[in-house]
Amino acid sequence: MDHSAIPRRTSGAASTALPAFEGWDGSIAGARALQAQLAARVSPEDDFASPPRLIAGFDVGFEDGGETTRAAAVLLDADSDAVLHARIARVPTSMPYVPGLLSFRELPALLAVLAELPHTPDLVFVDGQGIAHPRRLGIAAHFGVVTGLPCIGVAKKILVGAADAELPGLRGARVPLRHRGEQVGWLLRSKLRCLPLVVSPGHRVSMDTAVEMTMRHVGRYRLPEPTRQADALASRRRGAPIP
Repeated sequence: MDHSAIPRRTSGAASTALPAFEGWDGSIAGARALQAQLAARVSPEDDFASPPRLIAGFDVGFEDGGETTRAAAVLLDADSDAVLHARIARVPTSMPYVPGLLSFRELPALLAVLAELPHTPDLVFVDGQGIAHPRRLGIAAHFGVVTGLPCIGVAKKILVGAADAELPGLRGARVPLRHRGEQVGWLLRSKLRCLPLVVSPGHRVSMDTAVEMTMRHVGRYRLPEPTRQADALASRRRGAPIP
């Protein structure tokens, strides 16, 4: 892959499609109302470069006893999963953890680290939920709507819903995850003898494509490479790419 041919990020590409918290009055009720509004903007259709050339993984950790939010972003070659760039951004934590409102706590740091990437990814994987959320706006969906980027949520456990069948033990097996009669994602057996992942579309990615693209980038480990690398960097684990 010739990365010299990839256009660098421009000021237009770095801007968000929508203000992240436009009209929010700072209340929990107001946050939930905004989630419902933004969820209506989520596109459930595939709308990204095919095949993608650059993919990215995003995750968030915390420092200083939770006072500082640390977001990690890793840009990878979509063909080889080789890490091309890794960045960290730190911002003051502006909101305590509230169940179902994770994006209001983590999104400012994610937007900050996105602005540090030298190229705009064709497809983004976020450690967290996409539409597999009570109001269909998990962190991957919120991030996708406000940036306009195609996003997939890859979470380590179920937030809402239940599988409608027993998940087979085979690598790559998946069963629909349903909530209130609607499919909101998949349980995916990415690795044998490991707990399944919860994969759900965030924005500009279809339900089927979300799980197919996730499995395409699973290597030796349970997590797909984009979020595995970002998780290691956000968690400061040994072997993480050095930004």
